[in-house]
Amino acid sequence: MGAQWKAPLKAAAAAKKGAIIGKLTKELIVAAKLGGADPASNFRLRGAIEDARRASVPRDTIERAIKRGAGLLDDPIVYETILYEGFAPHQVPIIVECLTENRNRTAADMRVKFRKGQLGSAGSVAWMFDRKGVVEAHHTNAGSDPETAAIEAGADEVSPITPTDGQPAGGVLARFLCAPSDFDSVNKALSAQGWNVLNSELSYLAKNQVDLSADQTKEVSEFLSELDDHDDVHRIYVALKS
Repeated sequence: MGAQWKAPLKAAAAAKKGAIIGKLTKELIVAAKLGGADPASNFRLRGAIEDARRASVPRDTIERAIKRGAGLLDDPIVYETILYEGFAPHQVPIIVECLTENRNRTAADMRVKFRKGQLGSAGSVAWMFDRKGVVEAHHTNAGSDPETAAIEAGADEVSPITPTDGQPAGGVLARFLCAPSDFDSVNKALSAQGWNVLNSELSYLAKNQVDLSADQTKEVSEFLSELDDHDDVHRIYVALKS
């Protein structure tokens, strides 16, 4: 019989990778649509390109997505951003950001996905989060002071980051937080100071985090994983203590 059992595993892995590439492609399209096709001046697009490269998305796929988003192709596709608010199991507040070309389909699917939780109305949990610009950046000079950089760039807060896979280990790695209205200027100011922006996005940060037991956390994680498997789910923001 050989190793026929491996075939379903390979198919599942391929499907998972395809879903990841699909999500990254959507982000490239939206980033190019909102800020243009030049990553030098479009920090969201620059971060999306880096994410796509780390996930081994083919170059021609990246380039085509950027052109499509910027309206340079004959087959443009329009994605809209929709937020869904509610609670995961054990009343953990979450915000789900979706990118979709079919609002009705996504709404129906989210109602199904939230059966193990609780889908709320607009504004039901948003007040539990702060809307912030989040910029992760690296400086090759180990003597660079993130605090000074934050002040000069107009960021509200800064904190060090422990490097993970795919991030530079030398120099200084920091996360800068700012008001959404200052997002673009902070990105530009950090770049002007010699910081390499690795990731840049507008995010929802929980004001308070729910502390659960290990078993409860596992249940919430499984719920979030099922949500994230949906093709239209772009980002999930959760008020869960890690």
